[in-house]
Amino acid sequence: MSKDKSMSLIDHLEELRRRIFVSIAAILVATTVAFFFSDALLKVILLPSGGLQLNAFSLMDGFFIKWRLALYTGIVIAFPIWAYEVYAFVSPGLLEHEKRTMMPALAGSTILFVLGAAFGFYLLGGMIRVLVELLPSQVQFLPSADDYINFVSFFLLACGLAFQLPTLLLILVQLRLISSAILRRQRRIAYFALFAFAEIVTPIADPIIAPLTIMVPLVILYEISIFFARRIEKRRKPEPSTELVAS
Repeated sequence: MSKDKSMSLIDHLEELRRRIFVSIAAILVATTVAFFFSDALLKVILLPSGGLQLNAFSLMDGFFIKWRLALYTGIVIAFPIWAYEVYAFVSPGLLEHEKRTMMPALAGSTILFVLGAAFGFYLLGGMIRVLVELLPSQVQFLPSADDYINFVSFFLLACGLAFQLPTLLLILVQLRLISSAILRRQRRIAYFALFAFAEIVTPIADPIIAPLTIMVPLVILYEISIFFARRIEKRRKPEPSTELVAS
């Protein structure tokens, strides 16, 4: 710890540069590998489309489509590496109990992101079908490959990030910035915020059923967060009394 405290600004900047380099290198390596499997990746994300035939409107679209798919996949695959680099850079400034919180949080965050993306992938089929059916009969639909990939990527990312809710809340509880009592008192506000988020990420004319499909698992995750927040606080309670006895 003394070594970390004695590091100069130049040393910190050098360490930051090195960790950014490692993170970018990991993403590039994963992206390069994923590029060779881009055709298979495209087949996977087309599964919910119901047999849509995507169209390209530029000579360079073939390369950019594969590159975009590979880049998104590379960022996800390299997550354990660049997330650890972020943790390693900030960890010297954390207290011991904060360090103990971060590593389980990273592991839980990865699992929850995968679950959220899988949940979003499950919903995509119905969402795409409804969106296509909303097109007027006078309109000829020529789905752009670029637009489809952007839409699917945004939706899966949004669902994956939404499932980070327990990780974020439990970190805040562990750092004593919020408590389970606050989470219970603010249920109405939290539920409204979750419904608003669900409305944003579900571009469907139905303003109730589709958002509720996304909101319900988020509400369950919120309640699970309250349960684990209370357990964290219960484990924390004996500490002050033992310190008083010892003194």
